[in-house]
Amino acid sequence: MSLKIPILLLLLMMLASPFRAARAEVRPESPVLLESVLETAPVEIDGQLLFMVRGVTSFPAEQRAEAIRGRIEKVAADRVFPSDGLSAEPVGNVTMIMARQVTLMIVSEADAQLEHTSRDHLATLHMMRIRQAIDEYRQSRTSDALLSAGLFSTAATAVLALVIAALLALNRWLDRALSRRLQSRVHAVGIQSFQILGSETIWKALHGLVLLLGVATIAVSAYAYLHYVLALFPWTRSVSNDLFDLAVNAAERIGKSVGARIPDILVLASIYYLCRFVLRLTRHFFDAVAQKRVRFAQFEPEWALPTYRLIRVLILAFALIIAYPYIPGSESAAFKGVSIFIGLVFSLGSSAAISNLIAGYLMTYRRVFKVGDRVKVGDVTGDVIAIRLQVTHLRTIKNEEVTIPNSQILNGDVTNFSSLAVTPGLILHTTVGIGYETPWRQVEAMLRMAAKRTTGIAGDPQPFILLIALGDFAVTYELNGYIHDPHAIAQIHAELHRHILDVFNEYGVQIMTPAYERDPPEPKVVRQEQWYAAPASSVQRAEERAEAANAEEGASPTTLAVQRSTVYRTE
Repeated sequence: MSLKIPILLLLLMMLASPFRAARAEVRPESPVLLESVLETAPVEIDGQLLFMVRGVTSFPAEQRAEAIRGRIEKVAADRVFPSDGLSAEPVGNVTMIMARQVTLMIVSEADAQLEHTSRDHLATLHMMRIRQAIDEYRQSRTSDALLSAGLFSTAATAVLALVIAALLALNRWLDRALSRRLQSRVHAVGIQSFQILGSETIWKALHGLVLLLGVATIAVSAYAYLHYVLALFPWTRSVSNDLFDLAVNAAERIGKSVGARIPDILVLASIYYLCRFVLRLTRHFFDAVAQKRVRFAQFEPEWALPTYRLIRVLILAFALIIAYPYIPGSESAAFKGVSIFIGLVFSLGSSAAISNLIAGYLMTYRRVFKVGDRVKVGDVTGDVIAIRLQVTHLRTIKNEEVTIPNSQILNGDVTNFSSLAVTPGLILHTTVGIGYETPWRQVEAMLRMAAKRTTGIAGDPQPFILLIALGDFAVTYELNGYIHDPHAIAQIHAELHRHILDVFNEYGVQIMTPAYERDPPEPKVVRQEQWYAAPASSVQRAEERAEAANAEEGASPTTLAVQRSTVYRTE
């Protein structure tokens, strides 16, 4: 029995809970909530607010306020009725404000709850406000009041005319003053020979700005005049209040909008200056790395500028991501749509640019070449004059500038003549075909002699000769010599060939052609006495003798060039 009672009580509580919830659902709303959803309307006389009244479903607030206003104005127009003749008479649950037998308005308990006061107190306050409005209504329509309003409006009109005349004169004076001071300083805006804005267009824009300033000042003066004059007469006072409310509401909306954006603007300014500071600090650091004032192991100084550009993009992207939510209008659908469109266009149209950009950075960090190197990319041989993120510029040996996309360089073969030119040196080679009747030792000695005479071929390491083929008609010899100036390959090659021809002619050894049918009666060589046949001159002979003598003594190419010019002047 003792267990059944608690169980029954628990069941009753569970059954009773839905009923409590149902009663809570149908419970009337709180007064605060009712006040927030109730519709109210102002009762105004000559633009002056008397009080606010509420409405009901069958009699909306606007209609009730308009009816009360009409009855008050009708009583106020009857000057026989004294304003102190108003009375408040309680009738049942309402209080009626009467003007003799005319009911001006009814104050109910609901009206008192709306104002958070008692019904009698609210009726007394409304009656006092109506009495004051009746007195002001009658006073504003007296002959003296209307005459005074007319005089003030006339004076205001005269003041407005004087102000407009003064503003027009001031505008003309300001325009002339700007003409005297700025006309000689206004110049066209352009890029080199392309003119974006002419001086005449800029000057017209300045004139228009001055004129717009004058028109805006006159418009503000006219607005203030209308607000003042319309407020003087009781019939137009409401229009004056509407003008004032229009200006106040516009200023309030602008102020609220600007005030709401001030925190975002401060955040954006902070992000901007912080990003600028970080970029400047990063630039100074990589400038120090490029100038070798800061050194890192396995980090070349030539990498400083490309690395700074990459880090700069990352810093700017990070700052943009942080600043995006604070940009005014970023939450709008139009802004998001434009952002998506720009991103789509960029992704579709920049695939080749992105591949070239990535290839440019890979080339930089893989040490493919640097500015000033002599390289061969595909069929193009030249000096690297600029390495951009998208393309690389080469100047060929014919002084032609060739632009090559970085992705093409990364995906192809690149020959760098400069990377090993200093140590141990770049190997310059050439081949000659000599008949089997000439001893190979003699041929190798003559080739070494020709290499020794050639300016630009190093003596250490010594040139070496390879027998690369035993052909049908001749033995193919390959002369290899070390050079340290890759930019002079063509000149050294040509000079080496000249000395090979001279040495083989000196010793009467014929350089074979690729193929022939039979041996001639005499070797096909140029005898020494014919070396300087016309149009060759003695100047060329003296020059070559000086070069040979200095080459044996180890003279530099600059010394040879000076001596060559001296020989020409002597001749």
